[in-house]
Amino acid sequence: MNFYERRVLPHVINCACGTKAFHKQREKVVPCAHGRVVEIGIGTGLNLPHYDGDRVTEVIGIDPSERSWELAQERVAQVCFPVEYRALSGDKLPLEDDSMDSAVITYSLCTIPDPVAALVELKRVVKPGGEIWFSEHALAPDADVQKWQNRINPLWMRIAGGCHINRNIPNLFEAAGIAIADLKSMYLPKSPRIAGFNVWGKALVD
Repeated sequence: MNFYERRVLPHVINCACGTKAFHKQREKVVPCAHGRVVEIGIGTGLNLPHYDGDRVTEVIGIDPSERSWELAQERVAQVCFPVEYRALSGDKLPLEDDSMDSAVITYSLCTIPDPVAALVELKRVVKPGGEIWFSEHALAPDADVQKWQNRINPLWMRIAGGCHINRNIPNLFEAAGIAIADLKSMYLPKSPRIAGFNVWGKALVD
């Protein structure tokens, strides 16, 4: 990890993913999590204010960026439930099988090198009948937007810490053997269409 990725990128992501439009998306899924929750890509803790403290007993946050976790401390101090951090990528979780009640993943499947492996891990650690709540930017349904997403993606990855703007999120869940029970999508307002197509919803662990 170079200096830009270690010291600069966490601040950039914190600002870019902390806009009003992103917070509105987080509000649609994060409060639904309950019990013991594992969050992949906890980053600077942007989801923490959106958890329902009456429903959550603990959040275990997974993220490889220790600098991002340093930036999360003010948000951690403001929640009423314990938050534990593990400095790891999401494709290997240090958690026991069927040990979590629900999972949250927002704006992270785009960056994880092996997103299917991360989803398989969530399937392993979330109890049968538990939910995975997600919100992600994704491959757009419009051919002209897809064309530009595919063209720009190599450059986007270099400046955005490995983020892909053209991943087909529903296909990733299907490849991991996880059924999406509720899926919604839209272009976020006041966002460039190449990076503004969002999908969100609930997947069920069987």
